[in-house]
Amino acid sequence: MTPIKFGTDGWRAVIAEDFTFANVERVAQATADFWSAFPEPGTEKKVIIGYDRRFLSNEFARCAAEVFASNGFAVVLTPDPTPTPSVSFAVKALRAIGGVMITASHNPPIFNGFKLKSSFGGSAESTTCRAVESLLDRNAVKSNTLAGNGKPGRITIKDLRPAHFAALKKLVDFELIAKSGLRFAHEALFGVGAGCFDELLKGTTCRVTTLNGNHDPFFGGINPEPVEANYARSSAFLRKHPHDICLVTDGDADRIGGMDGRGNYVSTHQLICLLLHHFIVNRKGRGRMVKALTTTSMVDKMCKAYGLEVTETCVGFKYIAAEMLKGDVLLGAEESGGIGFPGHIPERDGIAAGLMLLEMLATERSSVNKLIANLEKEFGPHRYGRIDTRFPLEKRAALMDMLRDEPPAKLLQSPVADVVTYDGVKFVAKDTSWLMLRGSGTEPILRIYAEADSDAKARRLLDLGVRLMKRALK
Repeated sequence: MTPIKFGTDGWRAVIAEDFTFANVERVAQATADFWSAFPEPGTEKKVIIGYDRRFLSNEFARCAAEVFASNGFAVVLTPDPTPTPSVSFAVKALRAIGGVMITASHNPPIFNGFKLKSSFGGSAESTTCRAVESLLDRNAVKSNTLAGNGKPGRITIKDLRPAHFAALKKLVDFELIAKSGLRFAHEALFGVGAGCFDELLKGTTCRVTTLNGNHDPFFGGINPEPVEANYARSSAFLRKHPHDICLVTDGDADRIGGMDGRGNYVSTHQLICLLLHHFIVNRKGRGRMVKALTTTSMVDKMCKAYGLEVTETCVGFKYIAAEMLKGDVLLGAEESGGIGFPGHIPERDGIAAGLMLLEMLATERSSVNKLIANLEKEFGPHRYGRIDTRFPLEKRAALMDMLRDEPPAKLLQSPVADVVTYDGVKFVAKDTSWLMLRGSGTEPILRIYAEADSDAKARRLLDLGVRLMKRALK
């Protein structure tokens, strides 16, 4: 039997290699066994299932639906590729015990995945994922769509997007956006976000240009991730056809990226800080700012200036979601572009984040670049870099031990003031620049992150990270 391990957000594998119908059935059965054994008070024996635009995603989703139905669950299955946050919203709104999203998010086209959603409308906790792993192959797969009492299982086909979109219109000042006359582009990266903003803003004064919105399981030859390397097509278009802003959503539309109206890259860190400013200054919000530890230190400086508490978490939005469930949260955000909002679901939502950025522009009546310049004038420039490189899994523990035991005395010219070790190892300098090394949850990949006050310094910190990595390989 193929070993199946959940990573930072779900189980992912190569289609037809490990991600097969048989293995999807195994995971679905284990999940059904878990939810049957541990029913959640206040929920119904119901599972919400959605899927993205990847090869055979609809068939894998149907396969999972049949397993849950055969185990006596009422199943709500989407008729079309659907954003992950629409599925998460439906889980909470319909009081389901949980949900499944068939997606590999930003991974290469050869991958697919199985994201597990808990009843609160967010990614399943690590304890739930471990419990499901422990139940794999405990029971034989039931997949004939017969419930435990011998009656056919109930699979209802339902479009989950309208209810999600209605909730989003209440989350933002939709009337302000509708009257703003904003002209913006949406780079959909061939993912399920295509058409969402067109539908939401239909009949308003806003004009939406959707780029790369066609259904292509190969994603135009890219990985559908909101990073600068994937913006070449849309950047060229925007240089010829300027807009007010370009919003970018990833393959399953739970994360946000962006460009200015002329195709220049805007980092996810800058978008997070823009939204934080908007929530503090324009929305007059208060509460804790929750961020993953790979997120820009400008967040910390902004919160210090406004007297707000910062809660830092491990990488993975499920850790941010856990903090959001405790309450008193102004915003939750991670480096990869996942942003969660109070009063919504404890889940990253790229469509919600896009609307919030439009609300910000409609409020400020200023360009994205001017707003970023104002932030940098007040809190200083922050430049970020990241390298993903292959590194043997069997040597990772030794690398982390070495980093903890022998930290560098300085990062460039600034003394190291703190060493954070609860998720990888992060060195923080006195001048707030930082360097971090962290292994992937399931792959022989080492991620090296760095931030400084210039691109050149950030690159030098990344080089230092590579040298530290190589030292552990000797």
